[in-house]
Amino acid sequence: MANISDPSTFRERNALLFVMISVAINAIGFGIMVPVLPELIRALTGLSNASTALHMSGMVFIFAVMQFICMPIAGGLSDAYGRRPVFLTSVGALAFDYLLLALAPTVGLLYLARAISGAFGATFSTANAYVADVSPPEKRAQNFGLVGAAFGTGFILGPVLGGWLGEFGPRVPFFAASAICAVNFVYGWLVLPETHKPEKRRPFDIRRSNPVGSVRSLARISGVKGLLFVFFLLATAHTVYPTTYTLTVEETLGWSTAQVGNSLGAFGLASLFVQGYLIRLIVPRVGLFWSGVMGIVGAALAYAILGNASAGWVVYAAGPFAALAGLYGPALTNMMSIRVDETEQGELQGAIGAAQGLAMMIGPLAMGAIFSVFADRDTAPLYLPGAPFLLAALLVAAAMVVFILATDRTDRAARMEDAASGSGAASSAE
Repeated sequence: MANISDPSTFRERNALLFVMISVAINAIGFGIMVPVLPELIRALTGLSNASTALHMSGMVFIFAVMQFICMPIAGGLSDAYGRRPVFLTSVGALAFDYLLLALAPTVGLLYLARAISGAFGATFSTANAYVADVSPPEKRAQNFGLVGAAFGTGFILGPVLGGWLGEFGPRVPFFAASAICAVNFVYGWLVLPETHKPEKRRPFDIRRSNPVGSVRSLARISGVKGLLFVFFLLATAHTVYPTTYTLTVEETLGWSTAQVGNSLGAFGLASLFVQGYLIRLIVPRVGLFWSGVMGIVGAALAYAILGNASAGWVVYAAGPFAALAGLYGPALTNMMSIRVDETEQGELQGAIGAAQGLAMMIGPLAMGAIFSVFADRDTAPLYLPGAPFLLAALLVAAAMVVFILATDRTDRAARMEDAASGSGAASSAE
């Protein structure tokens, strides 16, 4: 049992707690915008819903572009100068960003705010580097899972808070998000420790700390390229949720906004259970590889069910499988983490974030285009509003094939005690 008076234990708990709170706040801020940002755009432009959707797409795209560019930079800076200054800068910038959204007099400033949010909201690379710093190998997957649970909690609360506060005006939720980030910044300034020791730092190199450079730098690290591509495919599939979930269930089931929110809340609660609790039972027993398999299979089943849902209960039936998909993220992240040196953890997390950012740019465009083709009753070659979810299922199936090819028998036989000793770190199937 850990000694609570041990400074290292205290440091680990403070770091993990702050990281979890910050990730939750980021998710809350993102979720808050879902019900109110379209209303704010309409208030500023007077446009129809169709034209407002174009602005929404543009803002999602610029957010994703900035995330893609800045996540590896944030990871490289944290490797060079420490986690604390990079993380606190991001939290403080988000407080300013939400205030700008709340006060913006023109739609152009909304685009600027979304760009700032994408650039300084790239905290996940630093958050995961914090986790890697303070977690022994046998606990990394569980702690990565806690970070995922924090994100899930925030994503549950965000749309609910946005809907409630939006009753008082479309700007009120953004004032609230700004205040929450400001309080978090003060809290972090007072208690957040630095976990990246000076002797483990390396000079910042923009050639290594950019989205293209980050991916290229991994070419020399055996066992990572294939897993990174698996992560990219899964992240691309996952964009179907923010892009077309609401449109699909409204089109096929005639659901109201409240019904959509209730279903997302149920999904979020199930995901929180898996990532916050169940992962602690599954990963030590079956190992990282089989945890990844379970998560990928769960995602494929969820997408296939949602793509063919014809009744509300079918949507809810997909919930447990969608939640089980929460296993693959921590498993893949940990499998990659144990394959690289301690001095490269920030760079690795930056590359993971860059892959996710690229998926966030490509995925929504593909899902939106598929929906526009197959959800138009008059022109669709086959009326199938769930088509984006079926595309997501195909992407997940491809990810499973790559996952099997990118690993070997050592990976499949390994348990957490093997990972702790570095066994099965590098796959020959690269």
